[in-house]
Amino acid sequence: MERRVFITSDGSSSIFLPELDETYHSRHGAIQEAYHVFIKNGLDLFDSRSKISILEIGFGTGLNCFITYLEAKKRELIIHYDGVEAYPLKAEELLLLNYVKELNANQFAMIFDKMHDLSWDKQHILDDNFSLLKRNQFFKDINDQNKYNLIYFDAFGAKVQPELWTEDIFKKMYDSLKNKGVLVTYSAKGSVRRAMQKVGFTVEKLPGPPGKREMLRGMK
Repeated sequence: MERRVFITSDGSSSIFLPELDETYHSRHGAIQEAYHVFIKNGLDLFDSRSKISILEIGFGTGLNCFITYLEAKKRELIIHYDGVEAYPLKAEELLLLNYVKELNANQFAMIFDKMHDLSWDKQHILDDNFSLLKRNQFFKDINDQNKYNLIYFDAFGAKVQPELWTEDIFKKMYDSLKNKGVLVTYSAKGSVRRAMQKVGFTVEKLPGPPGKREMLRGMK
């Protein structure tokens, strides 16, 4: 499937899939969206110096992982991060991403590169407070139990891949979380909220990132 790198409204890059007419991030700003949905309304729930296990549904460009790493350094968090991705990006596509520059994170440029260069399906230690396991896997094959404190649910939209937003998938997410674990997603569709509630999540609507009125957060 063809993938085209483009620049979103906040100056950060993303990827467009012409065949699906879908983007990896909001056109209004990839970095803005990532910080609003996954950091402000997810990671910010945890105290500094916490130990946190995170599952990302859709590792994609590595943006969410990279900003989580940057926040972990600031807050002295200890994070184990699992990123699930069925279709990893190619090296030439990764070279076109400008996140290191846009995040003023030149001192961590080697970390961003390393996140993508590391082998799949094996846990790696990036530094004393951050480990990464990239799982080359379809979401339907996830069968973790009571493992994660936080899930970043960043799958392609329900409009193009409705099978990723079903009760079956959210049951897997619910089972993967520890008690009082949290799932955050950019989506606010009624069908998504109902599917989450059906499998046991307590769901709240929150203000969305630029360009979106609302988003969802669920707690186990």
